[in-house]
Amino acid sequence: MAKILVVEDNPDLLDNIREWLLMEQHIVDCVGEGTQAVAYLESYDYDLVVLDWTLPGMSGIEICKQFRGKGGVTPILMLTGRRSIDDKESGLDAGADDYLTKPFEMRELSARVRALLRRAPAPPSQQLKARDVVLDRQAKRVTKNGKELKLMPKDFAILEVLMTYPDRVFSAEALVERIWSSDADVTGEVVRKHINRIRTQVDSGDGESLIRTVHGAGYSLHLD
Repeated sequence: MAKILVVEDNPDLLDNIREWLLMEQHIVDCVGEGTQAVAYLESYDYDLVVLDWTLPGMSGIEICKQFRGKGGVTPILMLTGRRSIDDKESGLDAGADDYLTKPFEMRELSARVRALLRRAPAPPSQQLKARDVVLDRQAKRVTKNGKELKLMPKDFAILEVLMTYPDRVFSAEALVERIWSSDADVTGEVVRKHINRIRTQVDSGDGESLIRTVHGAGYSLHLD
């Protein structure tokens, strides 16, 4: 699961990309205008940006150059109808990591997204373990003592974040920013309910909870 910003001014294509990436269990923010894309990039952290070349307000090339100039390292997949080698060279020189020409099949978009996400820093193992709980990223599966747990998608996402960074404290706001789309109206109380639901699944009830509440700060997961 990755948090992806999609910048595309064609509403139909934007909706198609969004629905496809959501189907693949990514978290997706969508904008259709260049200056709005810059604002999102300045306000939120993303694992990947899917960026159209031709946009109102500011072109994808300008956005790319500005983002890289400010030290942004998030992978960028450039979308465009331009097919010449010169255009591709311009896009890559501006800071794009890959280039996809329109029209394209969504399966090819998925393959390029997966390839770019593999380049980003990530834990070497697809499996995360804490006590007797094992989370398999690829299979989207959590087991406790070998028995599969039935977690809702957002519960899985929260547990994955906490297990990826053990002993790190995440505020409710940080979890919301990481796991929900940026236009979602999610409160700290909603996060607390998700944490409690996870605890009912992963804890044994005979000791300290796997997920600890750090009062006034947030939540953390301890391996021991």
